[in-house]
Amino acid sequence: MPDSPPPVTPDLPDSPVHTTGTDHVTIWGSNAEDTIAFYRDLLGMALVLRQPNLDDPSQTHLFFDTGDGRILTVFVGDRPSARGQRGGVGAVHHLCFSVAPDEYEDTMRALEDDGRNYNVFDRGVFHSIYTHDNNGLVIELSTDKYDIPDDRRGEVLAKAQQLREADGADYAKDEHLRGAIDALGLELVEHDLPDADTGVGGL
Repeated sequence: MPDSPPPVTPDLPDSPVHTTGTDHVTIWGSNAEDTIAFYRDLLGMALVLRQPNLDDPSQTHLFFDTGDGRILTVFVGDRPSARGQRGGVGAVHHLCFSVAPDEYEDTMRALEDDGRNYNVFDRGVFHSIYTHDNNGLVIELSTDKYDIPDDRRGEVLAKAQQLREADGADYAKDEHLRGAIDALGLELVEHDLPDADTGVGGL
C-alpha cells in the first residue's frame, strides 16, 4: 500500500530549521530600462536599492519593494528582453504578487493600456490575473475574495483543505474558503470582483 501523503496543516513541522518568512526572490533579467518599466512603472514597485551584483560586478542588481517590505531582486545587464521562458524541473513557473481588491479592475485596465495580454481566473480561494513581464516570465497578480488577516492566512487555507477533502472535491473552491472562514470564527467580508472562469483544465 502506498504511503499516505503528508498532512496539510498550519502547524510548524518537527524540523531542525523554521524560516520566518520570504526575504527576497531573485530572477535573471535583461536590462535595467525594460525591467524598471515593468516592475516600477507598471506594477508600482518602488526601486529601493541598485548596486553591482556582488558575484559578478559586470551586472547590476536591482531591488524592488513588492509592497509589504518583501523584496524582488533582478540581475540585469546589457541584454535585450526576450519573450520566451524555459520550463522544466528547477525552473520558475511564475511569480505572484498581491493587489488590493479595490484596484483589481484598475490593474486589468493598466495592463491593457500597456498593450499587455492577460487572463483572469477565479481560482477558488483567490482571484488571479495572469500576464507576462518583459522577459516572458509569467506574472500572477492575485487578490483576496474575502478579508483574511495575514496572520490567519495559513490557518484559513489549511481549514479549506480539510473541507475540500471531506467534500471529495478536486480542488479548494469558494464554498470551502467560505466554510473555513466561518469555521474559524472570522467575519465574512466579501470583495466585489468580476465573474471569471476557474481556468481549471482536466478536472
